Amino acid sequence: MTMVRATNRRARPPQRATRDAGKSGRAGLVQSLGRGLALLESLAESPDGISLSDLSQQVGLSVSTAHRLLTTLEQQGFVRCHPGSRHWSIGVQAFIVGSAFVKARDLLEIARPRMRSLMEQSGETVNLAVLDGGEAVFLAQVECRQMMRALAPPGVRVPLHCSGLGKALLAALPEVEVERILRRHGLPRLTPRTLTTIARLRADLARTRERGYALDDQEHSIGLCCVAAVVFNEHGEQVGAVSLSGPAVRIPEKRIALLGDLVRKTAEAITSAYSGNR
Repeated sequence: MTMVRATNRRARPPQRATRDAGKSGRAGLVQSLGRGLALLESLAESPDGISLSDLSQQVGLSVSTAHRLLTTLEQQGFVRCHPGSRHWSIGVQAFIVGSAFVKARDLLEIARPRMRSLMEQSGETVNLAVLDGGEAVFLAQVECRQMMRALAPPGVRVPLHCSGLGKALLAALPEVEVERILRRHGLPRLTPRTLTTIARLRADLARTRERGYALDDQEHSIGLCCVAAVVFNEHGEQVGAVSLSGPAVRIPEKRIALLGDLVRKTAEAITSAYSGNR
């Protein structure tokens, strides 16, 4: 018994050393992974390629360390070295992995937590819509806690020319597409505030682009105001729009700029998460 205990005590230090070595090895692997990802991110921002020395300087690594990591990434197809210029760039495997994200991403899943945050910040109901057939179609809504609030179940369609969501989407379209939609759907008057001329609508869309958000000031429904901003994909194309809406008495003119800024920043956050662009 005593001999066994003595042997066990002598055996413990090597075991601890082994565990420590394992932790150290894992830390080294994690560090290498982080450095490799930093190299990939830097290469992604250099579509024309970049030299080893410039790349290592950008990520804060020695040339030898950067070259060792790049060689490993090259073996897996994530980067490539151009023989003539010796510049490095993103490889096809990185594109394959990135394409998997594009196929799997879900706009609603990405947007919902940010919509809830916007509702908490603004105190108003928040909506998400997409463009379909020249109309804005509601995908989701996060209701506010107020007794009086706007309700729009998923699937509801609204015209583009007189809704906040619609005007945000219109402002992000090429002019030829805007004209096509307006020719097909016209500019029907829904309230006395509805914009019913091309000139007035174009001026409103120009203001929307300039400030980064669209405004529906009782143009779709009397007593209801809406502030909206567009969400883009990685190609700068609109994929949807987010808005907050509520009674005009709670969204007076003096609150518009503040609420517009909140909506714009929410749309930018959704765009960043959806597209990968920062």
